[in-house]
Amino acid sequence: MTDRIELLEAALDSLPEGIALAGVEGKLAFWNRAAEEITGHTNSGLIGLPVRDALDTLVVGGASHWINQTEAESTPGRGSLIHVHHRLGHEVPAMARVLMLRDGLGNRIGTGVAFHPTETLDALPHGQSGGDIGVEESQLEVEARLETEFEDFKQGGAPFGVLWITVDQSHDLRKTHGARACEAMLEIVERTLSNGLRPTEKIGRWGDDEFLVVSHERTPEMLTAHGQVLAGLARTADFRWWGDRVSLTVSIGAAQADPAETLAKLLESAQSAMISSIRAGGNHITSAPTSALGGHACLPS
Repeated sequence: MTDRIELLEAALDSLPEGIALAGVEGKLAFWNRAAEEITGHTNSGLIGLPVRDALDTLVVGGASHWINQTEAESTPGRGSLIHVHHRLGHEVPAMARVLMLRDGLGNRIGTGVAFHPTETLDALPHGQSGGDIGVEESQLEVEARLETEFEDFKQGGAPFGVLWITVDQSHDLRKTHGARACEAMLEIVERTLSNGLRPTEKIGRWGDDEFLVVSHERTPEMLTAHGQVLAGLARTADFRWWGDRVSLTVSIGAAQADPAETLAKLLESAQSAMISSIRAGGNHITSAPTSALGGHACLPS
């Protein structure tokens, strides 16, 4: 009769996710085939190593910031974005999460790490990103929320729409004052916009200079009006650099979900509407054409 351990190992080897398991002593005890394919490192070179040492070598920047026991119980189901050192020298972006392994009595018997490449990050339209880990993590968090909310909407849930937002001054500020100044400005804008969100809404970075708001306004008209309120808030953002106050405005694209269309199509519509707002001179909100609403509306000055 096949040994239970062999059955479990065969099951783990069949998973598309990379799986690393360590016992309570902290040494790597299992490294499945998907983990070998994702990283290029075979189990023969890793089994028996202290798991922290192995992962600190494999993860760009080290793994200690996310694989500690105090975070293990509360790591979100989607995990954290990491970059893996592939054996051939390139980096592989991946989502990883820590798993606490316990027996039937609740006693801890080990730790696991599950990870998979983030190919799905490019499945939906995103803003341009230079690879900043903080921006990519925000994108993944918003993307998870988008997928959940859109699936609920498709099943008859609450109305659903998005606001794609870019700061009109970000390009010039990045060019004249550098990335640090632009990042400081974007943090202030995000905090300012957050003050105008509904309790059920989510805002996050969707690119180096862009944000996405996941909204539940009931109609395209209400979504556009809500975008106008947020744009007005953005103009109140108090951003100063070297003592000089920089006036800020935003260009927004609004798109209301249609159950007959895909999530990617919704985002493409919002992105196209946002670009139309930029071309209209900025400080605009443009609504994506629908059966109820089309065209763009200039924000009050």
